[in-house]
Amino acid sequence: MGNTKRAPLQGIKVLDLTSVVVGPVATQFLADYGAEVIKIEAPEGDLLRKLGGASPSGTMSAKFLHLNRNKRSVVLNLKTDEAKRALKRLCAQVDVVVVNMRPKALERAGLTYDDLKTINPRLIHCSLLGFGRKGRYANRPAYDSIIQGASGIASVVDKMYGQPGYVPMVMADHTVGLIAVQMILMALYQRSQTGEGEGIEIPMLENMAAFVMAEHMYLRTFDPPLGGNFDPRVSDPQTRPIKTKDGYICLSANTDRQAFGFFDAIGHPELKEDSRFCSVAARFRHTREYFDLRSTALLEKTTQEWLGIFDELSVPAMPYNTLESLPDDPHIRDVGLFQPIRHPTEGDIWNIGLPNTLRNGASAEYSPPPALGADTQAVLKEFGIDADEIAALISSTGQRQVSSGSD
Repeated sequence: MGNTKRAPLQGIKVLDLTSVVVGPVATQFLADYGAEVIKIEAPEGDLLRKLGGASPSGTMSAKFLHLNRNKRSVVLNLKTDEAKRALKRLCAQVDVVVVNMRPKALERAGLTYDDLKTINPRLIHCSLLGFGRKGRYANRPAYDSIIQGASGIASVVDKMYGQPGYVPMVMADHTVGLIAVQMILMALYQRSQTGEGEGIEIPMLENMAAFVMAEHMYLRTFDPPLGGNFDPRVSDPQTRPIKTKDGYICLSANTDRQAFGFFDAIGHPELKEDSRFCSVAARFRHTREYFDLRSTALLEKTTQEWLGIFDELSVPAMPYNTLESLPDDPHIRDVGLFQPIRHPTEGDIWNIGLPNTLRNGASAEYSPPPALGADTQAVLKEFGIDADEIAALISSTGQRQVSSGSD
């Protein structure tokens, strides 16, 4: 992934006190662009090491592999006072701390922004929460499915298909994890101007509610309302890949030029003058009829035939990919999104590469997701903790002390 140029976040040290998905999404992004990310794990390790499915070693699931590259793993038993003191020493020397504990648990652990800014005034403290601290849900547990249901995502599925449902991926975790990256980077920039640290709170429910309602506040945006919620254009049951003679195609014809090209493609140019379809506003008012027209017309030819026709007429269309076909999509192969990697404990794996490029700055070199506690000894030594204390800290976790190449 990398080259000889300096990565944009090189020199930034991040202490990652998160687990499962939302926090690791954020910290892996920072690690991929050069930050030194130290993942603090309990003796039993991040739940995702086992939760994400089987693996050759039985210690590192597929999902864990995709969310924890370019990090170092330190195991601390934070039930002991010695480990808590050691963690505070690390917090005093890093740029960013990312946590995903509930507010009361964070206070009990002494890891709030107010606790840590006294020992590190330049610290960027990012707290990922299920729910904002000022609300009555503040100390409830939160998982992706809970947030999807509470934020209205499952309701949109209900309106489309007549039954509530979740998007079958951890959409809220990934979205909020990337929002955390944005906020951390803004705070680092602010610190570069002021010299002062920052306390960031990122609640999942509020972020996803805002995300959903930007689409579906719809006519209740106005006071008094001009109608109800639910944008019909993006939420009609036929807003989906469209069946062709031999499969499916993904089509979007929104502008007049695109829609008129579509009418030419299906052999009905007269629809350009039809009062239901002659403008963007008209097609919006008649969304269901427009979508019905598409569904009927595209059954007449194969996907490849339609792709050729739409390409000629500049109508946006793409093949429909399944999870099985996506890695073999010719464009995906061209850009090298999936990369063969040899992992030291899991053998040959497919790594998901970085989708984005920097012309004048390099990303971090790839380092495999770490074994549990693989870097405990080396990291603690780098932070000035002496050998006897390190030995005691490792002993309290039930792990054996391993010598590192940095010793």
